[in-house]
Amino acid sequence: MKNSNSLCLILILVIVLNACNTKKQNQKNTDSSNYDNQSIIENPYLGQKPPSLTPEIFAPGIISTDNWEFGGAFTPDLKEFYFLREIGETEKEKKMKYMVFQYKDNKWQDSILSKRVGLPFISTDGRTMHLGTKYKERMENGDWSEIKKLDSAISNINIMRLTASSKGTYVFDAMGEGLLRFSRIIEGTREKPQLFGKEINTGTANAHPFIAPDESYILWDGRRENGYGKSDIYVSYRKKDGTWGEAINLGDKINTAASENGASITPDGKYLFFNRSVGKVKPTDKYEDVNMFWVDAKLIETLRPK
Repeated sequence: MKNSNSLCLILILVIVLNACNTKKQNQKNTDSSNYDNQSIIENPYLGQKPPSLTPEIFAPGIISTDNWEFGGAFTPDLKEFYFLREIGETEKEKKMKYMVFQYKDNKWQDSILSKRVGLPFISTDGRTMHLGTKYKERMENGDWSEIKKLDSAISNINIMRLTASSKGTYVFDAMGEGLLRFSRIIEGTREKPQLFGKEINTGTANAHPFIAPDESYILWDGRRENGYGKSDIYVSYRKKDGTWGEAINLGDKINTAASENGASITPDGKYLFFNRSVGKVKPTDKYEDVNMFWVDAKLIETLRPK
């Protein structure tokens, strides 16, 4: 009788375990077969396969669609991705929206935050979200504060994108000027914005800068006579004496006859993100279809002068 009871108990345990495994597998299959903004993703970067030294469209059909997407920025923990997207079926209906994808409960979930604001950039400590001339601060409960304005010496400039190093140095553009500026913190006080030299401010339409966390290089886009087409992405490396080296074009793997812009490096330093106009447009036309691309950030080191 004892052996019979033991055998029954074992059979019951086997049945229960099989049922649990079947339920988990069915749930996994259901989630992965239909994205619907709820699929379980175990890896960062929305579960996308990492690129090599050849650029690839980032998250096609999820982030990069047939619409206009621009200005992607991850938080340091890689669990939030902010960007701008044009939404609407007709030209009359189309509006720029501020979007976020968040990794919650083992799922990537998207939502519209507001109408268009400045291009997002998250500080290296994750405590500040820069939005051009404005910013938000991360509160203790994890939410972002209401939008605040930077000091008037900076906010009076018509900034499209502002990025900051780990030292707090700001690097930013000015809409319509085609010039880049910087503002450092010296002895606890932020200095007045200063223009970069000709190494960076040469050509036209210099915009959308990104300064490396350690301030060792700056990425930006602009138009120069020796470029590949419209707007190209360039890099300048800081020299040992603190000055900036001549601009280096990122080359034909990144830059094409179309417009490339808005370059940045992910918080973990692994990938270079940028935007490319994939529609047939002229330099003065509206960019109807802009996708996000990503590539291995090792590319930056291959261009650094020896």
